[in-house]
Amino acid sequence: MNTAGHSEARTRRGLELTPFRGLRYDPDRVGSLAAVTSPPYDVVVRPDGLHHLQCADPHNIVRLILPQATAPDARNEQAADTLHRWRSEGVLTTDPEPCLYVYEQTDGGGLIQRGIIGTLRVTDPADEVVLPHEDVMPHIVADRADLMRATSANLEPLLLTYRGEDAVSATAHLIERTAARPPLLATTTEDGYHHRLWALTDPADITKIQSELARHQALIADGHHRWATYRRLRAEHPSPSPWDHGLVLLVDTARYPLRVRAIHRLLHGLPVADALAALDGRFRVRRLDVPLPDAMTALADAVETGNAFLLAGDGAFHLVDRPDPDLLARTVPTDRPPAWRTLDATVLHATLLAHVWRVPEDSPAHIAYIHDAAATVRKAERDDGTAVLLHPVREDVVRDLARQGAMMPRKSTSFGPKPASGLVLRPLEA
Repeated sequence: MNTAGHSEARTRRGLELTPFRGLRYDPDRVGSLAAVTSPPYDVVVRPDGLHHLQCADPHNIVRLILPQATAPDARNEQAADTLHRWRSEGVLTTDPEPCLYVYEQTDGGGLIQRGIIGTLRVTDPADEVVLPHEDVMPHIVADRADLMRATSANLEPLLLTYRGEDAVSATAHLIERTAARPPLLATTTEDGYHHRLWALTDPADITKIQSELARHQALIADGHHRWATYRRLRAEHPSPSPWDHGLVLLVDTARYPLRVRAIHRLLHGLPVADALAALDGRFRVRRLDVPLPDAMTALADAVETGNAFLLAGDGAFHLVDRPDPDLLARTVPTDRPPAWRTLDATVLHATLLAHVWRVPEDSPAHIAYIHDAAATVRKAERDDGTAVLLHPVREDVVRDLARQGAMMPRKSTSFGPKPASGLVLRPLEA
């Protein structure tokens, strides 16, 4: 087995990427491309985030990926009607020929991420072609499936990673060569990221990319629920059909390493004082009257020697570490690899949520998963809840656990930068 990465295919069939006719905004019909984009549907975290995006432009993609209505059926019908209207009005137009897309993100500070957008054949878990590393929440999969059925479209790509064999591969060369040409589109979103997109239509170039990717497997970096949704919808439709494939962005992390960040928890209805009282005798707790960056630095130092968390929501930070070993022995399952048993997310879910605080991890009424630490703290202070801030897991740990088939607790990692939603969509009509 290739212990240096997750790209060694374990089956004869590897990644099967195919071109498609992308559905894209007509820049002449919208205020700006930046104004119609959005973060992925699960990263709209600010208290006014949804309203802000809706007001940025009447055609912002958030109206498709997060439609607003009182009932689920009404939301999905609204998204389908909106997509149909935008297409009929020419706001969204289909590219003239099938292609793969080269996608680049830069931040002006030295980060460059480039990858290939295409449609990937949806495989079964036993094929070990696409490796998940986190469990999913069934209600979110059901929600995304309802939306995809209603719109008959993949509205935003998953982020998958693989590790190329060398830096001068045909795919790497094609990406670099393409990035030297004028792009199909270029825009800068309000988070400061610059986005560029190119189309690859030459059959010889596409064949080279497909041949190389067929030797690899991929790790899901972002989009576990959408991949599970693709699998559910593929099973519902007789093959062959457009549902056999799903929209993805593939990034070679040997050439373009991703950043890995933590996803934090907001516990509704659990004041910080009650959360801290329940920890007495079970964890060490230290109050930190410091700004958020300093508190996160203290957390990073603490995880070097064991499990640690930051609690917030009462105007201060509380560093929680040194769990009682007997408590961990009673609460953390022993049928998983050692690296899984010692994850902060494992201890959080198996020990703190399940046994100490008794917070159901799959109940939106009790817990929210938020990517931004500052937003999590603000919401906890506003709602008299408890913010639980985590330190990120290293990518090599994620990769090794995925190869072993050990699922990390849901929402354990946030890989990025994530592709902007709204730059290219995929209609599924035959």
